[in-house]
Amino acid sequence: MTDPIRVLLADDQALVRGALAALLRLEDDIDVVAEVGNGTDVVGAAAEHGAQVCLLDIEMPGMDGIAVAQQLRVELRQVRSLMVTTFGRPGYLRRALEAGASGFVVKDTPATELAEAIRSVHAGRRVVDPALATESLAGGPNPLNDRERQILRECLDGEPLSAIAARIHLSPGTVRNYVSSAIGKVGAANRIEAARVADRNGWL
Repeated sequence: MTDPIRVLLADDQALVRGALAALLRLEDDIDVVAEVGNGTDVVGAAAEHGAQVCLLDIEMPGMDGIAVAQQLRVELRQVRSLMVTTFGRPGYLRRALEAGASGFVVKDTPATELAEAIRSVHAGRRVVDPALATESLAGGPNPLNDRERQILRECLDGEPLSAIAARIHLSPGTVRNYVSSAIGKVGAANRIEAARVADRNGWL
């Protein structure tokens, strides 16, 4: 009999972590070896516990799951990452796969399917929620460049452009130009709407 797959769970909600761990421990070939609630703890815990597959939430304190997947790819190349998230946004899917994640499923995936996804990722295959994959292909790539994404993230709170410009060390005119470009790319009426559209699509 082969050794069980060593899994690390990363989610900032303790109840979710506990529920996932309990369900996965029912599988004979899966062993949950570590649980963390902060993205910055993942790589260290994965190395310490010899994790082979890391289940990553996207929105976590410290470091988000997409950044963690990228860090794992650089520092622990043998470890696979599987995004398990409430936020089934096509933009997140594309960014996660570009960052090096091996799979992307949503949290309401049945436990048996999640276990199968872990086995597939561990075996070197890619696993993507089919509905999200279709939506992602239909939606096309993220139209925003890095600076536009940065500025739209700042716009989510509705702050004046002058305050945003001061914080990110650009002139107000330059910030206005980036905002105008972003508004045109996402087809919004104003910067607040553009920020919300981009956020909803997982482009930020």
